[in-house]
Amino acid sequence: MTRVGVIGATGYTGIELVRLLSRHPRVQLTALTAEKNVGQPIWKLFPSILKEVDLVCQPLEVEPLSRTCDFVFTALPHKAVMEVAPGFLEKGVKVVDLSADFRLADPKVYEQWYEPHTAAGLLKEAVYGIPELHREEIKKARLVANPGCYPTSVILPLAPVLKHKVVDLRTLIADSKSGVSGAGRSAVLSSMFAEVSENFKAYKVTEHRHTPEMEQELSRLAGEKVILTFTPHLVPMKRGILSTIYATLVKPLSEKEIHQLYLDFYGKEKFVRIRPCDLLPSTADVFGSNYCDIGVKVDQRINRLIILSAIDNLVKGASGQAVQNMNVMLGFEESLGIDVVPVYP
Repeated sequence: MTRVGVIGATGYTGIELVRLLSRHPRVQLTALTAEKNVGQPIWKLFPSILKEVDLVCQPLEVEPLSRTCDFVFTALPHKAVMEVAPGFLEKGVKVVDLSADFRLADPKVYEQWYEPHTAAGLLKEAVYGIPELHREEIKKARLVANPGCYPTSVILPLAPVLKHKVVDLRTLIADSKSGVSGAGRSAVLSSMFAEVSENFKAYKVTEHRHTPEMEQELSRLAGEKVILTFTPHLVPMKRGILSTIYATLVKPLSEKEIHQLYLDFYGKEKFVRIRPCDLLPSTADVFGSNYCDIGVKVDQRINRLIILSAIDNLVKGASGQAVQNMNVMLGFEESLGIDVVPVYP
């Protein structure tokens, strides 16, 4: 059994990792950290896992954690992981990082959108963790940067048409709607019930930090520079992201042809489901699962492709994909621990 720790176990992505890993047949949860809850049993903080996980929260100290863990997930805010990841790697502990610290390959871009990077030497080594697109690199990695939730919901649906060069790269627009858990578990005014209930709003228009991450990976897929317009929205639900993506086709293609292109591209992938053209994705159909559902439509009047994707932001958009990455890194069957049917309703 591989000994696994969750660093930052009391945030939404952290406790989702605990939930998924508690039933994983090839790993043993051996450590959970939570600086504000040291000494507390995790089940007292989250009664949903009573009788499932008995571990007590401990402080984040690399040396003792490295003695009890072969693998760690870092579910901490940006900046915090760059301070501890080098220590874990030096001790031979593999890392999947759920923060933004190792997603951007260029330290100057990271500084532009976040702040100066203090572990820039690891940026070239870190592998961007979408297994459907970078599986072979992930297999060899000791540090994987788990993608953001919005980027997962945009990169996966755009990958086939960028690889096949059938859309005009100057016309990409992504319009995404997310549940409130995407903002994290901290108590902030914008996430309070009275602020989000019966309210639907755009936020961080033109300045969301996931923008450079998307453009970096989309450019990699296209083989040339990609700029996209990205507008995120907050909707009054707990989980889920629905992204609607627009692009102009470079030549007329039928809806059937586009749909077949997606079936061919993702046909062997366990966690990407291409929906029939008359059955478009919805967040309710992926709730609690590691699936990304994708649907396509073509507006023949203006030669425009509309791609829709739905994910659970805490599973395929975060913790589920992180476990998927771990499975690939350790040579396990890729679906172990995350092969669950969505919850409905």
